[in-house]
Amino acid sequence: MSGINTGRVILGGLLAGLVLNIGEFILNMLVLDEERMTELYSAMNLDPPGGSAIAIFVVFGFVIGITTVWVYAAARPRLGPGPKSAAIVAIPIWIAGFLLPIIGYVVQGMFPTNLAILSAVWSLVEMIACAIAGAWLYTEGEPSGRGAVM
Repeated sequence: MSGINTGRVILGGLLAGLVLNIGEFILNMLVLDEERMTELYSAMNLDPPGGSAIAIFVVFGFVIGITTVWVYAAARPRLGPGPKSAAIVAIPIWIAGFLLPIIGYVVQGMFPTNLAILSAVWSLVEMIACAIAGAWLYTEGEPSGRGAVM
């Protein structure tokens, strides 16, 4: 058994983060109603996120991607390589990074329940796709040059 391939963690993590950021772009720019989101921010006396906030969210997406592939690499000797293991790894990261904050927003009255449910389901699908994409590129030194998970 070899150690974690840090270069592949970063490479797979960047792909995973890209998948996550594309999913967030689709959710925020195409799925959610801009008028309703503006009303939601107004009700909290906030401006909608601008350029610097969006840049931070994008960086955060890549950090989540790299973290997810790192956890996958650590779990892979126990769970085995493959998309099923990647999906299993995605679940606790989704719970800690997405579900718990969403529940907090609902409890505080910041998000309506229907928006919270949509965000929770959407982010779960994103996280599983993110983990599978990153795991696809992760190897522990296999000579094929491609991920050995599929």
